[in-house]
Amino acid sequence: MSGLIVASSLLVSDNPAPTVPPTSSGQLAPPLPDDPAPPSGQLGGNPAADLAEIPGTGVLRQGDSGHGVYELQVRLLQIPNVYEGGAIGGRYDADVRAAVARFQKWYGVRGDETGVYGDQTRRALMLRTK
Repeated sequence: MSGLIVASSLLVSDNPAPTVPPTSSGQLAPPLPDDPAPPSGQLGGNPAADLAEIPGTGVLRQGDSGHGVYELQVRLLQIPNVYEGGAIGGRYDADVRAAVARFQKWYGVRGDETGVYGDQTRRALMLRTK
């Protein structure tokens, strides 16, 4: 009977219940995002292709265009003398390729094809830019 009284007193309490359930340790869990991203590989069924759809990820090379190339150009401009005066238009042209190759050489980046913005080059550039 006392359980019924406690339960009913919770329903009429002036203190609203927390909107986030407590964890097993008794602390409140962080709120969940309203629109969580699907797990990797569920955007289009191909994890490698999904990464290419996210700006700033995937391999970029001469002939590519889009937001990822734009982001690359912005970062290259932050490195002195690598892409000085280079255009920020979202097109991976010969100037961008030369700047990427120059960056790779000057900073000892290995593992990506010369002039190609792959994982190793991205990691090295991101560590040196904002």
